[in-house]
Amino acid sequence: MAEPAALEAFCAFFNKLDNTCTEKLYEVYTDDIVFSDPLHKIEGHEALERYFSTMYQNVEQCRFHYHARQLQGQQAFVTWTMSFVHPKLASGRRIEVEGCSALIFADDGRVSQHRDYFDAGAMLYEHLPLMGSVIRWLKKRLA
Repeated sequence: MAEPAALEAFCAFFNKLDNTCTEKLYEVYTDDIVFSDPLHKIEGHEALERYFSTMYQNVEQCRFHYHARQLQGQQAFVTWTMSFVHPKLASGRRIEVEGCSALIFADDGRVSQHRDYFDAGAMLYEHLPLMGSVIRWLKKRLA
């Protein structure tokens, strides 16, 4: 059974994300981590290190506000709002995206599986110069 402290350590780690975050990945994730989100599926610690290094290279700020946390056995779910600033998205303005993380903890308290659920359009596509206006128009038409 995973301890609540392991879930709290995971959440704290994500509120310290920046371009040096890869130095602490071994504390949070197992070597055989499987990470997926709407844009990627990554297997293994080294691949995850490259992913985070690339993803946060130009991020100026990134913060998570956690809403609900549930832990049962080795499995946890966390709902959150991520707030971030990237100079190439939304003209450098703050972007907020709501999502959820599903986690499976190993016996040592580190995460062995991590799956994020979020609206990729709200995070990325809507903030691209040409594509963004088309996606926002489509969303309004479908609503």
